[in-house]
Amino acid sequence: MQLGILTAPFAQSQLDEVAGWAASAGFQSLEIACWPSTGGEKRRYAGTAHLPVEEMTRGRGADIMGMLAGKGLSVSGLGYYPNPLHSDAAHRDAVIGHLKRVITAAGMMGVGVVNTFVGGDRTLTVDQNWARAVEIFGPIVAHARDSGVTLAFENCPMIFSNDEWPGGHNIAYAPRIWRRIFETWGDAVGMNYDPSHLVWQMIDAGRFVREFGPQMVHVHAKDLMIDRDGLYDHGILSAGMGWQVPRMPGLGEVDWPGFFANLYRAGYDGPIIIEHEDRDFEGSDEKIKRGFALARDVLRPYVK
Repeated sequence: MQLGILTAPFAQSQLDEVAGWAASAGFQSLEIACWPSTGGEKRRYAGTAHLPVEEMTRGRGADIMGMLAGKGLSVSGLGYYPNPLHSDAAHRDAVIGHLKRVITAAGMMGVGVVNTFVGGDRTLTVDQNWARAVEIFGPIVAHARDSGVTLAFENCPMIFSNDEWPGGHNIAYAPRIWRRIFETWGDAVGMNYDPSHLVWQMIDAGRFVREFGPQMVHVHAKDLMIDRDGLYDHGILSAGMGWQVPRMPGLGEVDWPGFFANLYRAGYDGPIIIEHEDRDFEGSDEKIKRGFALARDVLRPYVK
């Protein structure tokens, strides 16, 4: 396994600057944030563009990979997390077009994984969304396969704000949908596993890894704290609003020894990428770095 970071929090820094710090801090891998360079998505920890995917060439990709390798870093994947099932057709077309460009760039760079969301229209049922996903993702999965890239979906429900209520912006969060995903597209797709999303859904993490471990091609390390007073005030039907608190690994309720034990038993030997969404460690690059360093020290004993 290799321990690394998702570059998204460093929105104002160039990739070589982020890479230099990550290497000096003892990290081994980067998941590179690849939102459009022209901007667009404004939600928290989204919108960072660390690669010129719109203008990528094989030569430019080789230069970037060489720069990272020179610092002792690998690339775990390219990350772009939009909503390809958005209710607005123009929005869907825009994000799907950029997702395909990210996939093309990954192929040119020799990066084998692109991480994203299946997405979801919050006004539709899961089954209605699934029917749309099968139609929309067929060509995207084919493009990834032709590019030598595995498309990896994250298991996040995306129900954290009023504009995502009640159905969420990503349907790939529960086992019944993951079974459909792998039955439909097989090993052309994989899972980008984040254990924090199982905590507040009350999904058994050990059982989840036992069932889907062989399909996990990328792993995020993010913790989650349940604010018990917030849960009491808002109730569980409010989903993540008012009581679900993202934290750095070690500061929440994820069982990290159990997490690694389950991954090792499942045969996972890929990257462990720390995802930073902890408000206690944001506000400046120095605070973000402190958060990543704390998570590094918590996780390092388990990464062999």
